[in-house]
Amino acid sequence: MIEVKNLVKKYGNHTAVDHLNFTIEEGHVYGFLGPNGAGKSTTMNIMTGYLGATEGEVLINGHDILKEPEEAKKQIGYLPELPPLYMEMTVREYLEFVAELKGIAKKKREESINEVEKMVKIWEVENRLIRNLSKGYRQRVGLAQAVLGYPPIIILDEPTVGLDPKQIIEIRTLVKKLGKKHTVILSSHILSEVQEVCDRVVIINHGQIAANDTIDNLSKAVSGVNRLVVRISGPKNEVLQAIRAIDDVTKVRADMEREPKIFEFEIEAKPNADIRPALNQMVKEHGWDIYKMDLGVMTLEDAFLKITMGEGVKLSSEKSSAPAAEKSAAPAAETTAPEEPAAAPAEAEKAETPAEDAAQKQEGGEA
Repeated sequence: MIEVKNLVKKYGNHTAVDHLNFTIEEGHVYGFLGPNGAGKSTTMNIMTGYLGATEGEVLINGHDILKEPEEAKKQIGYLPELPPLYMEMTVREYLEFVAELKGIAKKKREESINEVEKMVKIWEVENRLIRNLSKGYRQRVGLAQAVLGYPPIIILDEPTVGLDPKQIIEIRTLVKKLGKKHTVILSSHILSEVQEVCDRVVIINHGQIAANDTIDNLSKAVSGVNRLVVRISGPKNEVLQAIRAIDDVTKVRADMEREPKIFEFEIEAKPNADIRPALNQMVKEHGWDIYKMDLGVMTLEDAFLKITMGEGVKLSSEKSSAPAAEKSAAPAAETTAPEEPAAAPAEAEKAETPAEDAAQKQEGGEA
């Protein structure tokens, strides 16, 4: 669907994108993530033909975006972070103008516009000047122009910026719906939004690919531990000693008193060991009660921070669609054998491991 090969973009002496390689496969909703200055926006602008590359190529359904821009751009609907709107036009006039630019046949034009207006819920303002619309409605008009004509690839850069909570939920629902028939690339700084909507993520850091995998695989690989979080009613120190005595438990940390006489404990066990039956039995024998038990699954936000803050995370480029450049400044990817993250100082642990100092985040700005 989209192939990015050895992509380089330089602004003077600054390299914003450094030999980038990845593939966007058909039929997925991708989250395209990266910290400020990582090269994310530059990459998206090259992918959509807004910028030229210093080196490398981007193929959209086999068409080079630089050598065959007209054919390549026919495959893409793009919503930039700042929607490309003409403020003196009405919503209807603007969408008719966009439909003409996209080459939608006159016989289908009115039907297509009506359908998109209903989809993004702007039909009630179609006769108003765009300059008189709220920011939320302007964002919807921008989304409408991206979806108009139903191109096979839809790229959305911060599509929920300026929307109220109800509108955000509606846009998320729309993105999920679009993902059933289109390949969608969603860029957002709201990681909970990406986790809810996307099934794969591409993380770029220092101009290179740091990860390209499903969210579940990424979280498991970055975590690298078998963790359980429980709340137990009982004397804190006694509960700690009892948990440490359970087979396969490798580490225990007691958290604060969450409720009166109920403490939270973070337990780590050997890989693939399920200590829940033994934990239930132990609590029963002591006459205590369990008020909460959760698997300590790492969120996308946790994984993103570990990958981009230089904490020694190794994720596999083999899982990625294409390998990153060998001279990558970002952490190499390895989902098959992740490094165990450094342990934080803990109360009453079986083994004490000093926490590693996080590597300082490199400074870099994207022009």
